[in-house]
Amino acid sequence: MTATVAEIVGQTLAGLGAGHVFGVVGSGNFVVTNALRRAGVPFTAARHEGGAATMADAYARMSGTVGIVSTHQGCGFTNAVTGVAEAAKSRTPMIVLTADVAASAVRSNFRIDQDALARSVGAVAERVHSPASAVADVVRAYRTAVNERRTVVLSLPTDLQAAPAPQPVGPTPAHDAGPLTPAVPVRPGAASVTRLAELIRGAQRPVFVAGRGGRGAGPDLAALAEAGGALVATSAVAHGLFEGDPFNLGISGGFSSPLVAETIRGADLIVGWGCTLNGWTMQQGRLIGPQATVVQVDLEDASLGANRPIDLGVLGDCGETARAVLQELRGSGAGLAAMAGSGQTGGGHRSAGYRTPEMAGRLAAEARWNDVPTEDLSGNGLIDPRVLSRELDAILPQERVVAVDSGNFMGYPSAYLRVPDENGFCLTQAFQSIGLGLATAIGAATAQPHRLPVLGTGDGGFLMAVAELETAVRLGLPLVVIVYNDAAYGAEVHHFEAEEFDYETVTFPVTDLAALARGFGAEGVVVRSVADLDAVRSRVDELLDRWRAGRPSVPLVIDARIASDGGSWWLAEAFAGH
Repeated sequence: MTATVAEIVGQTLAGLGAGHVFGVVGSGNFVVTNALRRAGVPFTAARHEGGAATMADAYARMSGTVGIVSTHQGCGFTNAVTGVAEAAKSRTPMIVLTADVAASAVRSNFRIDQDALARSVGAVAERVHSPASAVADVVRAYRTAVNERRTVVLSLPTDLQAAPAPQPVGPTPAHDAGPLTPAVPVRPGAASVTRLAELIRGAQRPVFVAGRGGRGAGPDLAALAEAGGALVATSAVAHGLFEGDPFNLGISGGFSSPLVAETIRGADLIVGWGCTLNGWTMQQGRLIGPQATVVQVDLEDASLGANRPIDLGVLGDCGETARAVLQELRGSGAGLAAMAGSGQTGGGHRSAGYRTPEMAGRLAAEARWNDVPTEDLSGNGLIDPRVLSRELDAILPQERVVAVDSGNFMGYPSAYLRVPDENGFCLTQAFQSIGLGLATAIGAATAQPHRLPVLGTGDGGFLMAVAELETAVRLGLPLVVIVYNDAAYGAEVHHFEAEEFDYETVTFPVTDLAALARGFGAEGVVVRSVADLDAVRSRVDELLDRWRAGRPSVPLVIDARIASDGGSWWLAEAFAGH
């Protein structure tokens, strides 16, 4: 029986290594979605295309494999666009497999310029052009997603979908050729390696900041940091990369504790590893002291110096570069005398730098916000969000994957909830859209099923995306949703609070989100004080028992009525970049 183009497209994507498909199925993407399923790619039905796109984005980030979102033509694609924009701005390798109207359907209600819309949000526009080119078109789109780390919108016109695909020539069809072989990592130039090694040798207070491009290179970066006496930190999206390292500063930028900000500001060498050192990560440049030499290591020339002047740009893969620089240091006799005087042993350069016992002690005591004393603002039926976050960090198991929505609250789960590694934290924040958190948590949970999924969200974002709570219930996820409920769009309230404005546009009556959750089939608990967390502890225990026994779980929504801290400490950083 001759396969159709839609079937060949699904089979080809599966053969190339697609990990999971999320979507809302309509007439335009019904056949191709089922072709993916028959070829062995798992499918999750979302309740909104925007949620499906964000699930695929989070899945790709947390699994290291390509996520697929499947949409109907026209309105199905436009519903997904905010999630697609987030993925594109984050350089997530993802395929948006969307139907498109036939070329002859000039008056179709579904007709829009899908290619132009895709490009307008930073995605790559590709399409299946003909039955003869279908396999090649899909392979090209997939290679772009993987090798260039891009979000690709692959349009599949409806008039082509039912057309018979040409019979393959040879014994092995192209769509059965197997997973795409990853590109060879880019090796840095010798001159750049030598110069970076010289800068590390000469530094007394070096700091390494790893970003998205540094994920997967943690051991190599840690080894180089140890040899060079550097402290290690991450941008928010790479949080957890150096977990357990006694010289780990945690997140650099708006979420930094006072000690961490002070320490980075005192660095004489800052190296961004796959990190563009943007306003979020460098507090609009204030974390770069006047004495600091600034270096960036990245795979793309366009990223080097994109956000601020740099003294050295190294074009190369982070892991390859770290190994090459470490080899350069080990091959040098420089620093041997100082090393002998400090009691260190081993070949090549080795410097204490910032890595002193005194610094390790200070970091252990003050680096995390959990350890920074704050006034407890709880009272009058409201709980301090910092107290809430500290307590929940202790209640929830450490083997977790934390997703965070956008809003005034977001610093609390980001800074207070520990994660085991870089695959334990998922922050879909490149587009700064509220309402992506619930879908992010579902996608991350799908990618990391052995970890407890935890979501930090605000009441505004939760209500914007609440339809996907049904998806979490249907999937039986052991999802813990922490809603920091201030009955407002809190970021705007605090940002404009010094002005004489009418806040009626951004404040709302208190919504019983726990009752709403129960209506979806989830568990719901209202928390107004630390005493109320006893009920949370009991329900978490029940949830974990079911999950660990391999039985479907029931998501738990914690409706936390939070007190105001006058605007979270990171909020000014967020608005300074607008």
